Amino acid sequence: MGTTTSSHVTAIPAAGPAEAAAHFERLLALETDCWDVHEAMKDGAPDFVLLHVNGDRAGFDSGHVPGATFMHHSTINEATLAPYPAATLFVVYCAGPHCNGADRAAARLARLGRPVKKMIGGKIGWLDEGFELATS
Repeated sequence: MGTTTSSHVTAIPAAGPAEAAAHFERLLALETDCWDVHEAMKDGAPDFVLLHVNGDRAGFDSGHVPGATFMHHSTINEATLAPYPAATLFVVYCAGPHCNGADRAAARLARLGRPVKKMIGGKIGWLDEGFELATS
């Protein structure tokens, strides 16, 4: 009799299709990626506000995603959001996967009742896709 071995991949069975669909649709409701943001920003009229949420103004000025607005995650509050209608979707990003500034910003926005998604990969992901940064 032969023995059956499983890999680390198959040792835990995959979720069923309905559970997998719900999981991945949930992720897409919370996250977007650099390519999708780039495509949405190409015409200059995105249907969201892109926020660069980490570092300082000098860091933003030295390189950021074109069309982004600087708003450090610690400054997100009712007053700094006042210029934006309540239904405005915010997309937040930070330096990259090693940075939690986008998560901090997303949590603040959500607690303030604002729609939000995180751009996964951040600035590093943007560069990895081959996209250029803007300077100001």
